[in-house]
Amino acid sequence: MHPVGRLEQSEPFHSWVLMRVIGIFGASGFGREVLPLVRQEHRVEIEQGHLKLVFVDDNATGAFNGHSVVSFEQFLAIPASSRAMTIAVASSSARRAIAATCQASGVSIIEVKAENVVILDSVEIGEGSILTAFVCLTSNIRIGKHFQANLFSYVGHDCQIGDFVTFAPKVCCNGNIVIEDDVYVGTGAKIKQGTPDKPVVLGKGCVIGMGAVVTKSVAPGMTVIGNPARPMNV
Repeated sequence: MHPVGRLEQSEPFHSWVLMRVIGIFGASGFGREVLPLVRQEHRVEIEQGHLKLVFVDDNATGAFNGHSVVSFEQFLAIPASSRAMTIAVASSSARRAIAATCQASGVSIIEVKAENVVILDSVEIGEGSILTAFVCLTSNIRIGKHFQANLFSYVGHDCQIGDFVTFAPKVCCNGNIVIEDDVYVGTGAKIKQGTPDKPVVLGKGCVIGMGAVVTKSVAPGMTVIGNPARPMNV
């Protein structure tokens, strides 16, 4: 076992005899947090030598946590019968671009879910989600593509969440909330519960700052901070 963050020499591609390869796009902190979730989910295939895990990152080389870091071009060149990817990148715009590149290259997208995630009733989630440890999704929830929910985040009843939305750790998204595409919600933020006839709406591309308490709807593209949350002065 290699210590966390240690950089080692990459393995030569020609030595890999594979059936499948899964890439974790992003070798930074979040990617290394997602790695053990993927490894656990596919443990049997890995132990049998039928699956290889690699990091995919065009801005890093070597290896982290015992797994090689390759560029996307190198990932496509690995001899394998099939290729899949999870995109462990917080930026919604970057995730969109990477997802489009994967689709164009014939790389499938996988979902990642920690074993202790709680999903109760009538929850729909689009492709490419990453649900880390202790995430809870309750009931009557619709979530779009490439949703990321980090440690201890919560989504309450009757919420609608768009595509490429990102929750940092410990986000509390209470009931009757609409979150449009590309929204980023910072660590520890809390969003007040709406009502069926008047949900709290987080507009497309808005940013909710760390620890913010959102008590009313937020306009598209706006950044809010504080308790209660107010527009950030630029």
